[in-house]
Amino acid sequence: MATNISLEERLAAVESAIAQLQKQISTPQTTNWLQKITGSFKDEPAFEEVLAYGKAIRQGDESILEVQADEV
Repeated sequence: MATNISLEERLAAVESAIAQLQKQISTPQTTNWLQKITGSFKDEPAFEEVLAYGKAIRQGDESILEVQADEV
């Protein structure tokens, strides 16, 4: 920070920054957190594998987990 800036100017800048931050956090977020992450794993191969595991487990096929445990 430049030394030729007065203490009053520096304090005014800090107060302004604090006011902006307070305004940001006081404004309610209208975006649902789920909407923010929807599609973020779209092209991730590991995510497709996780979905397949979940589907197999829901359908009662837990043998898929046994195969993975044997490989480790």
